[in-house]
Amino acid sequence: MMYPLVREPAAAAAPYRVPVAVTCRVLGLARQPYYRWLACPVTDAAMAEAYRADALFDAHRDDPSFGHRFLLDEVRAAGEAMAERTAWRICRDNGWWSAFGRRRGRGKNAKAGPPVHDDRVQRDVTADGPNRLWLTDITEHPTGEGKLYLCAVKDAFSGRIVGYSIDARMKSGLAVRALESAVARRGQVAGCVVHSDRGSQFRSRKFVSVLARHDLAGSMGRVGAAGDNAAMESFFALLQKNVLDRRTWATRQELRIAIVTWIERTYHRRRRQRRLARLTPIEYETIMTPPAALAA
Repeated sequence: MMYPLVREPAAAAAPYRVPVAVTCRVLGLARQPYYRWLACPVTDAAMAEAYRADALFDAHRDDPSFGHRFLLDEVRAAGEAMAERTAWRICRDNGWWSAFGRRRGRGKNAKAGPPVHDDRVQRDVTADGPNRLWLTDITEHPTGEGKLYLCAVKDAFSGRIVGYSIDARMKSGLAVRALESAVARRGQVAGCVVHSDRGSQFRSRKFVSVLARHDLAGSMGRVGAAGDNAAMESFFALLQKNVLDRRTWATRQELRIAIVTWIERTYHRRRRQRRLARLTPIEYETIMTPPAALAA
């Protein structure tokens, strides 16, 4: 926009004021469009674009796995109409792509990850509040189309799965997306300790970069010591018993749906835990923490 370059000199105090006619002549602008812009700096088209971008942002924040087509469906359902090309352009300009569609690393050709973190947990997987200690790990299960991998992030305070990612490949992006989804869901998480094993996904530069960007503290157990992350393994054991081993899965998609359904509908809202005074993770967080402490 060139018009602010006309307005600012014209509004300056003497002797620095420059007439509008002079500035427009120097910049090669017509005065009539400038005065129309001055009367209404924000055009109807720009305002409509802002509302569309805001609606797409809200939909993307709710589910980072959605691509521009799914985001478009969400905003149309919310009453904000736009063409598919418009939604794609806005998502492209702002980098709002599906978490499952991002480019992944180069596999065997990737450089070795950075040194592992110190063990900040020492097998004490208790927390006195939400977003103090997160546990994360990866599990896998076969389907008729091949293996499906799940990376989950668990809050040690309530046992709630605050973030997860599901993919057909076990790359660093799987762990990165799970952590990003946890941060997006929980909001203010600075200082939270994220404990994992020493898998390459958690040692990758991408994962460490996400930790640093959100002011999270990395923590890793010893090599080959499964007990260091037993609390996370217990969740996977429940998932194995209640979902994975219940039947044979023909496609990755049907197993993906079953996992998400069990986590969100059963584990979070229906499965009561003895250590939570027979409450579900959602009930426990609601009762034990003030509303302002939870972003989910």
